[in-house]
Amino acid sequence: MLGRIGLVFLVLFLAAVAVVYWIGQGGLGSHEVPGVIHPERRPAKAVTAAEQATRSGAKSVGARSSKQILFGDLHVHTTFSFDAFMFSMPMVGEGAHPPADACDFARFCSALDFWSINDHAEQITPRHWSETVDSIRQCNAIAGDPDNPDLVSFLGWEWTQVGDNPDNHYGHKNVVLAHTDDARIPTRPIAAGATVRRAQGAIPGTWGRGLLGLFAPEDRYHDLITYFAERSDWDLCDPETHVRDLPDGCLEYADTPADLYRKLDEWGHDSIVIPHGTTWGMYTPPASMWDKQLVGDMHDPDRQTLIEIYSGHGESEVYRDWRALDYAADGSVTCPEPRSNYLPSCWRAGEIIRERCLAEGASASECDARAAKAREHAALAGEQVHLTVPGAEIEDWLDSGQCRDCREPAFNYRPGGSAQYVTAIGNFDSEEPRRFRFGFMASSDNHFARPGTGFKERHRRGFTESGRDGGNSPMARFMARPEEEPVARSRAFDHENTALAGFQLFEFERQASFFLTGGLVAVHAEGRQREAVWDALERREVYGTSGPRILLWFDLLNPPGTSGETIGMGGETEMRDSPVFQARAAGSFDQLDGCPDYAVRALPADRLERLCKNDCYNPSDRRRPITRIEVIRIRPQLRADEPLADLIDDPWRSFPCEAGAQGCVVTFQDPEYAALGRDTVYYVRAFEEPAPAINAAGLRCEYDERGECIEVHPCPGPAGRDDECLAEHEPRAWSSPIFVDFPR
Repeated sequence: MLGRIGLVFLVLFLAAVAVVYWIGQGGLGSHEVPGVIHPERRPAKAVTAAEQATRSGAKSVGARSSKQILFGDLHVHTTFSFDAFMFSMPMVGEGAHPPADACDFARFCSALDFWSINDHAEQITPRHWSETVDSIRQCNAIAGDPDNPDLVSFLGWEWTQVGDNPDNHYGHKNVVLAHTDDARIPTRPIAAGATVRRAQGAIPGTWGRGLLGLFAPEDRYHDLITYFAERSDWDLCDPETHVRDLPDGCLEYADTPADLYRKLDEWGHDSIVIPHGTTWGMYTPPASMWDKQLVGDMHDPDRQTLIEIYSGHGESEVYRDWRALDYAADGSVTCPEPRSNYLPSCWRAGEIIRERCLAEGASASECDARAAKAREHAALAGEQVHLTVPGAEIEDWLDSGQCRDCREPAFNYRPGGSAQYVTAIGNFDSEEPRRFRFGFMASSDNHFARPGTGFKERHRRGFTESGRDGGNSPMARFMARPEEEPVARSRAFDHENTALAGFQLFEFERQASFFLTGGLVAVHAEGRQREAVWDALERREVYGTSGPRILLWFDLLNPPGTSGETIGMGGETEMRDSPVFQARAAGSFDQLDGCPDYAVRALPADRLERLCKNDCYNPSDRRRPITRIEVIRIRPQLRADEPLADLIDDPWRSFPCEAGAQGCVVTFQDPEYAALGRDTVYYVRAFEEPAPAINAAGLRCEYDERGECIEVHPCPGPAGRDDECLAEHEPRAWSSPIFVDFPR
C-alpha cells in the first residue's frame, strides 16, 4: 500500500516537473509574430499633394533646387527588441507592436516618405531576423511603383554597445542597409559583444522561467517566457571566422566599432552606420569621450557618415566644458564643484546627506565630513550615483546632472559625445589631422513601432518613451528597486556584487521627464525612389528636425572652380577666399485634429484607434512662422591641446526673421576665414514660433532669485498617467554642416 502511494507521489512529482519544464520552454506562450501589414498603399493623390506642398514652400523662399525634400525616421524599434517587449507588458504598455505596426504607422499615421527598422541585434534570433526581412519586403511591395513609391522601407538593426568604463564604452549605432534582396544583405545582424554576454547571463534558466510561469497572471507573461526561451540556448559565432563561413544559426557579434566595420566590410554590402545616444547619461560612463573612436580603425569614414543629434531621448548637439567627474593624471576621480549651468549629481549626493545629517541634529563638522564621503562614494559609482544615497526620491536630486542651459538635453548630459564636440576634435597620430565629418540628422527611437511620432505633441503614453509608468503592476515591481528608508549616511556602490539587475540599475523615474516625441531626418533627394533617398544619405545632404516638417536649405554660394553652382549641406570644399552662405527655411504646417480621410478609409477603426490613437499627420494649409536662423561656426583643432570652448561659436550669428513672412532667407559671409587660415565648419538652425511640447521643460524646476533650482515637478505630475507634461519650446531644424578647408 505504501509503495503504491509512493509511486503515485513520484508520478505526480515527475508530472509537475515536466509541466514546469514545459512552461519554462515556452509551452504556454506564443512566438512574437511579425504581424500582418495592411495591404493598401497611401493614395497617389495624397503623395502628390505632399510633394506639391514642399515645392510651394520652396517657391515661397526662392529655393530653385530640383530636388525634393523627403522626411523619414531611421531609428525605430518593435517588440522584437527586448526593451520594447518589456514595455509592452500589461499595466506598462499596450501589448505587442511588431514590424507590421511600424509599416502601417509610417504609411498611414505619420505619412512618412521613408523609414528603417532598427531592433536591437543582441536579441534578434534567426527566426525574427527572417521575419524582419520579410516584413520590410512586404512593406516595400505594397508601396507601388518603385520609381514613385508612397513609402521606402529600409532594413537595419541597432548595435547596442555599453561599456562598464570610459575606455571600453563606444555606445549605440544604427546600421541601415541599402538593399533588401538576399544577395545584398547579411545572413544575420551583428550584435555588440559586451551586451550579448550580459544579456545571456540575465536570461532566467528553464526552471526559473517555469516557476515564474506558474504564477503568471496573464498570457502576455507567458509570451515573455517564450521570448526568453527562444534566446536561451544561442551559440555565439566565432568572432575570428570570416562572416561568410559562419553557420546560419549562430549569433554574430562585434566587441568594438573596428570589429563591426570589419564584419560589414566582409559582408561587402552597402550600409550606413549612424551613432546615436552619444550624450545619453543613462548608460554612458560619466568620463566617456569620443576621442578614442577617432583612432585608427575605430572610425570608418565611408560607412559612419551621419550622427543622430536629436531623438525621443533629447538633444545631443551642444558642447559644454563641464564634466560630471574630474579625473586626475593618476586615474583618481573626484567630484567637481557646481557651476551656474551645471550641478554635478555627485555633489548633490553630498548635499542630500548633509541635509539629513543636520536634520538629525548632528554637528556641522560631522555633517560636512559625511557630505564629503557621500561625494566620494557618488564619484566612484559612475552611472549608479543615485544608488549611493539610500531612500532618495526623485525630488531630492533637484536638477543635478542636467545641462541647465541646453534646450531639451538628453538626460544626465555627457558633453564629450556631443555633435559639436565630435566635429571639433582631431586625432594627430599622423601628419594630417584626422577628423569626423558627420552629417546631422534626427529620428525618434520609438519603441512602440511608431516611426515619426513628432507630428503632434500628444499621447505621451505611446508617442514617447515616458509612458512606462506601470503603477503597482507585477512588471512595474520587477523593474523597480526595493524601497528603502532614508538615512543620513551614504554607501559605496558595489558594481560586482550588487543584487540589482537590468532596469533597476538606472534612473528611469527621473528620465521619464526627458523623453520627447522624437525627431525626423529629411533628405534633399533627386526623386522618391529608394536609390535617390540612399544617395542623399550617402552624400550627407540631410538635416534633422525636432519633429515638425520644417523645410530647410543651406548652401555655400561661392565655391571655387564653379560658375553659378553651389554646394549644399553635407558638402565639402577647399578655398582661400571668405565663404558666402545662404540659408532658407519655411515652417511646418499647423496640424488638424484626427486623421485624413484616406487613413480613416484605409485602416479598420480599431486599428486606427490602437495604432494611430485616432491622431495622424493631418496638415492644414497654414505654415508656421520661422522666427530666426542661427549660424554655428566650428574651427576643428589644429593640435590636441587646443581648448574646444574657444573653437565652437554657438551661435556665431543670429538672424531674426520678418514677422508674417512666408519663410526666411539669410545670406552671410565669414570675413575672418581668410585671416584665420584654418579649416572651418558651418551649420545652421532654424526656429519656429514657440509651441507646447511633451517634456519640453524636463524636470520642471522652480527657481529662486539666484536662478538655482529649489524644487522639481517631474513627469508625470498630479494628473498621473494622463499628464502630457506640456511646456513651451521652439520647434527647430538643424542643417548638416558644410566643411570648408583652408589649403595647406
